[in-house]
Amino acid sequence: MATINRVVLVGNLTRDPELRSTTGGTSVCRLRVACNTSWRNRETGELDERPNFFDVTVFGPSGEACARFLAKGRPVAVDGRLDWHEWTTPEGQSRQAVGIVADSVQFLSSRQAAAGDGEAALEDGEEAEAEAIPF
Repeated sequence: MATINRVVLVGNLTRDPELRSTTGGTSVCRLRVACNTSWRNRETGELDERPNFFDVTVFGPSGEACARFLAKGRPVAVDGRLDWHEWTTPEGQSRQAVGIVADSVQFLSSRQAAAGDGEAALEDGEEAEAEAIPF
């Protein structure tokens, strides 16, 4: 039986991107994206909201573009997959986490619109993809 592991999120960054490199030289950018869940309260009839926070990992040139052009508060669309990992802390405790590995990250506003600083940025809706056009 075939399986599907696909995630699509639209939300805002809760902190600035963190760019690092693997020992092999691959760029790895970590993002945290907040998305609200909303529902109608049965008792009051009012709309209630609760934020959800997701850790997103972006590899390679796409991760470098995220680190260069994104900042806390910027809206993004993420298309990727869930990734479960397990590790042991230095104290010997076993830990587990589910995160998202992004296949693409779309910037939903320009840096000027988000910060008003006049720096060059990707245009609205432009994606940070691994295959950059060289011109």
